[in-house]
Amino acid sequence: MADSMLNENLLFASLLTLFAGLSTGIGSALAFFAKRTNTRLLTISLGFSAGVMIYVSFVEIFTKSRDILTLELGGQVGTYYAVLGFFAGILVIGIIDRLVPSIENTHEMRTLETISEIEKGEYTHKQDKLMKLGIMSALAIAIHNFPEGLATFTAALQDPALGISIAVAIAIHNIPEGIAVSIPLFYATGNRKKAFTLSFLSGLAEPMGALIGYLLLMPFLNDVVFGVLFAFVAGIMVFISLDELLPAAEEFGEHHLAIYGLVAGMGVMAVSLLLFL
Repeated sequence: MADSMLNENLLFASLLTLFAGLSTGIGSALAFFAKRTNTRLLTISLGFSAGVMIYVSFVEIFTKSRDILTLELGGQVGTYYAVLGFFAGILVIGIIDRLVPSIENTHEMRTLETISEIEKGEYTHKQDKLMKLGIMSALAIAIHNFPEGLATFTAALQDPALGISIAVAIAIHNIPEGIAVSIPLFYATGNRKKAFTLSFLSGLAEPMGALIGYLLLMPFLNDVVFGVLFAFVAGIMVFISLDELLPAAEEFGEHHLAIYGLVAGMGVMAVSLLLFL
């Protein structure tokens, strides 16, 4: 019975992580079939995603980490482990962010209007530069998706409801990443299918990160390791929200819209967590 439950949890966590990662394909499709970027909606969505991730990180994930660790290791030691795990997550994702090669700005979200600029000859990037930019964007996103995949998978394994919330938040912020990869690749190659495929595949790093992380940690999984992992995940999610989501939201639209989205995300997350009390 226990093995059956574990297998079900593993399958559920894997499917959630796959859903979050492959949502980059939505951004890729939008880049080809939409006429204009709805910047107001995109701003609110990015702020919403940041709000969900920040709220759930501090209120639920870090709290759960501290509760597990203090139960296993004692109040003071457990709290120290939780705090160290949190900042270790920030440190690791920060190092990844610094080490990922950068061509101009691989995290710069490109709008659909960029397409019309290129078509009119107003976009002066050469094809080889666009190709390099698209590939480097895909590489950057793939590397960042590894810890995100582990975050989604770990949360879903321990708490399916929490895993759903994290997966949805990560899926929302993966959509503009798909646009960032597909647009330069399309105008470098002139091939929509190739651009869509490469952008779509960059999202596979998310389930791959979950799988590799789980296989590496599986022999050591116990309550203490889960507790530290939760704190680690909280750190990763807070960094992503502050370093990527909120700046991108501000870039696309009004400051207040980003904050409204942020508060709405926190509110929805709060309500959803209260429903599972």
